[in-house]
Amino acid sequence: MSIKPLYDNVLVKRAEPEERTQGGLFLPSAAQQKQVWGEVKAIGKGKVLKSGDVRTPAVKIGDRVLLAKWGGNEVSWEGEDYLILKESELLAVIG
Repeated sequence: MSIKPLYDNVLVKRAEPEERTQGGLFLPSAAQQKQVWGEVKAIGKGKVLKSGDVRTPAVKIGDRVLLAKWGGNEVSWEGEDYLILKESELLAVIG
């Protein structure tokens, strides 16, 4: 990975949207919803506190995390789409 987030930013690869309903019907791409979970691909060093100390991130590379549906900044790198979010925008670690 050649993207290295700064400070308390986290790089997440959003999960691919569901292409079928639970009943087995195919969904056209316009009807597919953004997934609200993804996998952490890279993390920054952590948040710099007022005291000057650095708080290490609570997540690690490979963690599956819940995301806010419309949070973060979408970026494309080498043909892949990612989100860059503040660690505080992550809602939970799955698993």
